[in-house]
Amino acid sequence: MRTQWILVGVAGLAMALLLSSFLGIFEKRVDYNTQIKPLLNKNCIICHGGVKKAAGFSLLFKQEALAPAKSGKLAIVPGDADASEMIRRLTLTDPDERMPLDHPALKPDEIDLLRKWIDQGAEWGDHWAYQPVQKPAVPAIGTFLSRLGISANDETDWATNEIDNFILDKLKQDGLKPSPEADRATLIRRVSLDLTGLPPTEKEVADFLGDKSPDAYEKVVDRLLKSPAYGERWTGMWLDLARYADTKGYERDPGRKIWRYRDWLIKAFNQDKPFDQFTIEQLAGDLLPDPTDDQLIATGFHRNTMTNDEGGTQDEEFRTAAVIDRVNTTWDVFGGTTFACIQCHSHPYDPFTHDEYYKYLAFFNNTRDEDVTSDTPTLRFYKPADSLKLVGLQHYIASTLRNPQQAKASINQFTHLVRTVEPKINSHDFDQYVNASLLDAKYFGFQDKGSCRIKNVTLTGRPRLLLKWGTKATNATVTLHQDKLDGPVLAQFPTPKPGKDTVQMILLPPIQGRHSLYLSLNSPEKPKDWVQIKWVAFVAVLPGQPQNAIGEKSKVLLDLLNTDTEQTPIMLDGSGDLARQTHVFERGNWMVKGKQVTPDVPKSFPAMDPNQPKNRLGLARWMVSREHPLTARVAVNRFWEQLFGTGIVETVEDMGTQGIQPTHQELLDYLAVEFMETDQWSVKKLLKRMVMSATYRQQSNASPELIAKDPYNKLLARGPRVRLSSEAVHDQALAVSGLLSRKLYGPSVMPMQPDGIWQSPYDGESWKQSTGEDLHRRALYTYWKRTAPYPSMVTFDSPSREFCQLRRLRTNTPLQALVTLNDPVYVEAAQNLADFMQAHGSSPERQIQAGFRRVMLRDLHQKKLAVLLRLYQNTEQYYRQKPGEAENLLDRLGFDCKKVSPELAALTVTANTMLNLDEVITKE
Repeated sequence: MRTQWILVGVAGLAMALLLSSFLGIFEKRVDYNTQIKPLLNKNCIICHGGVKKAAGFSLLFKQEALAPAKSGKLAIVPGDADASEMIRRLTLTDPDERMPLDHPALKPDEIDLLRKWIDQGAEWGDHWAYQPVQKPAVPAIGTFLSRLGISANDETDWATNEIDNFILDKLKQDGLKPSPEADRATLIRRVSLDLTGLPPTEKEVADFLGDKSPDAYEKVVDRLLKSPAYGERWTGMWLDLARYADTKGYERDPGRKIWRYRDWLIKAFNQDKPFDQFTIEQLAGDLLPDPTDDQLIATGFHRNTMTNDEGGTQDEEFRTAAVIDRVNTTWDVFGGTTFACIQCHSHPYDPFTHDEYYKYLAFFNNTRDEDVTSDTPTLRFYKPADSLKLVGLQHYIASTLRNPQQAKASINQFTHLVRTVEPKINSHDFDQYVNASLLDAKYFGFQDKGSCRIKNVTLTGRPRLLLKWGTKATNATVTLHQDKLDGPVLAQFPTPKPGKDTVQMILLPPIQGRHSLYLSLNSPEKPKDWVQIKWVAFVAVLPGQPQNAIGEKSKVLLDLLNTDTEQTPIMLDGSGDLARQTHVFERGNWMVKGKQVTPDVPKSFPAMDPNQPKNRLGLARWMVSREHPLTARVAVNRFWEQLFGTGIVETVEDMGTQGIQPTHQELLDYLAVEFMETDQWSVKKLLKRMVMSATYRQQSNASPELIAKDPYNKLLARGPRVRLSSEAVHDQALAVSGLLSRKLYGPSVMPMQPDGIWQSPYDGESWKQSTGEDLHRRALYTYWKRTAPYPSMVTFDSPSREFCQLRRLRTNTPLQALVTLNDPVYVEAAQNLADFMQAHGSSPERQIQAGFRRVMLRDLHQKKLAVLLRLYQNTEQYYRQKPGEAENLLDRLGFDCKKVSPELAALTVTANTMLNLDEVITKE
């Protein structure tokens, strides 16, 4: 009997131990990312982080946090909060020792949370956005039978794709239900504005309303995705990210012809270029094998950086500024991370160290642009006759060199030279000036008895000197010396005839190795006249051409180099003599160089594939690899924000630890994986998935109770209601008034704008108003001057585009109403809309209804109709009393003055008011 009791006692004890162990497994763990990291960021890391490591203690990285501080004590002892110095210091009462120093003490529950976390082992964790993207399970909705389609259920009946499952799951947790689908007129207007940036036509609305098939809405979506306007709409979004402008920025802000990059974007979106390839071509199209013109033009993404043409500036300073801008923009656009913070110091909150910034910068530091006035390197576009010369030169090389590989290499070399004028040495890199100067801080110039050095030039196999130069001096001679100013003479040649700058070819003897070269000038006739050199290049002899003379084919090469061409800035890398070393900038100062670094990516991210080159191409491929945690998430979040008004992560610009937490993290990750794997980076498929969801199709109306529970619609229990972008407001006005031109591509245009906007004291350019259909093109084609952007765009929250703009913060100011009521573009649109209204109604009431249907695709409510009718009647009476005012209002190009009437003037004012209504400039 006693033995039985002993056995029972042992069994009970075992069960108790087992139960306590079992319950321990399910003890609620403290989560580092959501509970501890925000607490540390708020209270501790300002003194113990990447910027400042007070007492030698940092909480930014795990290895730093668990290491002994300067005192030798351990701030965090995993598993033992009582032995952890951090807990002791947090609980002291002495203000000189209690942490946080000189700040309010942590609350008891916050200290208890930290204590519990340490006792549980002080498990660290990477921020959610820096973890690999894993595909979460789709939440189940409805009932088992409804999921099989056997029975009806509100949830399964409402949902149309997996997006809705995630949304419903979150709504149920908050005790909310989704809203009904918007009416068809509202829905087609919403999706048309979202996918194409243009409202639908009345016929398109009528067709949709009359289509009773179950896939009627899907057919609308497919049509919109195939529309050429689709590419224009999404290009407009991307131009903010690419900081696209038609000028260079800074003081004088002169023009820059880079519109071909905009055309590339439109084509890329319309062709649905996969987003991974879209990324690679913009970041490194020039480094792809045998890059096409389009791939070179794509690199204009990073040639939109500003260039400072002001006299007295230092080109290297602004070249460096452009490289830094490229690093920051790349992380902003594709990484959604504040990587720019570590230019001066390690990141205060995210796992990036100071030297990692410059390792990343090293990927971009060899680009050939150097803040020169000519904006080189550029891709040159020849007229047909000159293109035939180039083709003839290529055929000549192919016929001269029988070895196909040698022929291809030579053709590529000389074609590259003719199309890009690279590789070359810009004259601002000359040094050891004697009686010489950098003229206007731009190009080297010297006078009689002047000289300079061109340092460290490889001359092996390059016995031809090309130089672009010009002068007013006559009978002057330049001598080229080897290694020193009085060294061996390699060549002596006369300066060009006075006139425009020209490219000349100088014969050099065959020389091996790397040498410094010295140029000296003898100009006895006009010793004070400057001889200016813009650039020099040392090149090989064309195959089959004489070594001791300039052959006929070499003259063709010179003709092509001297031909005036259209050009667009592109990215190219320098190698050999033109390769640069990269150093850490101490405290971010470009003039204080620290240790030398080589290209690499942050250690907190997956390493680059060792088989990929350590250049921009390898970097771009790393960024779109499946292992990269950010690129797909950031892209999905940005496209979501464009449709819903707010991203799943509201801070589109910052997915880091200081960004706002995602409202639906599992949905974001699900869409990111689908984007990469199922959709193969297809933007059109991603957008279709979003707009086909029942979540997107909900009506935007909300009850007071719903607004009280979710005022900012973060849970998405209703559809999006968002003020239109500046471009959409502009384009809609032109479209509904019948003025909009559907012309695609080409140089930027100058539509009407108020007088006195361009008042550039250092630049003689003026706003030359376009004519014909260029006067009424879509907003993305409008000429963009950084120091004086198109005023109606800026008033509606467009950026100046001096830097990358990731998110437009919407405002609502009286200035916006003044624009839509008074800007000449909107006045003209109102005039044309009034013409339409007059022709489509037999009475003022019917005319106003016709105009509103044209704009909003539905009838006007009687109360609003009464208000607009009263406005019409009062205005008509005013113009009857003052007929001259009607003529002034209706005065426009091509208008028949005989048609001036008080009725038409009143309709114009009514139409103008209509275009200014909140519901018109809002997507509902």
